[in-house]
Amino acid sequence: MDTERLIRTLAADAAPRRPVGLWLTAALLLALPVAALIMLSSIGLRPDIRSAMRTPLFDLKFVVTLALAIPALAISLHLSRPEATLRGRGWWLLAPLVILVLGAAAEMAMPDRLPMGARWMGHNAMLCLSVIPLLALPILAAALLALRQGAPSRPALAGAVAGLLSAGLAATLYAAHCIDDSPLFVATWYTLATALVAAIGALAGARWLKY
Repeated sequence: MDTERLIRTLAADAAPRRPVGLWLTAALLLALPVAALIMLSSIGLRPDIRSAMRTPLFDLKFVVTLALAIPALAISLHLSRPEATLRGRGWWLLAPLVILVLGAAAEMAMPDRLPMGARWMGHNAMLCLSVIPLLALPILAAALLALRQGAPSRPALAGAVAGLLSAGLAATLYAAHCIDDSPLFVATWYTLATALVAAIGALAGARWLKY
């Protein structure tokens, strides 16, 4: 390599890059409509969504899923820096679990609650386990592409948190179809689906987010 070409290469490497936050915002804005279109064209909204919106347990599902997605978004941006660790921020991801525990306790106080087995299994457990990862895949792919603009020193961890972000947003979409509103159902099947997406994110991040 001659001197002039070396100078051009170094100048290109030193050129300012757009912040990862802008990349991630743009990626999510593109991927979310894709995931929403997949959901609407395949399973659609639940038939009684208008009346369901007036029930606290239905609304609680969205609180839980967004309580996962929002901290995961902030942590993903943090982990895109080479010096970043999860220390001091990992506890943010416990927010949805705390909400679910409180929701389950509130449901136990309801006089007309279903038996525990019926609340736990619900009606569409297998659909939940399959659709949430499916909806999460385009979101996860977009998030990983955006995080490649950073320099995460722990690519597998960054990928796993991107998986949590993607699963949280996908679960938010799926919740509009899901007719199982029990916090016990959400704590079981939404969590299993989220863990699957996080594992996929960790594997993909370990490969794609290296720098």
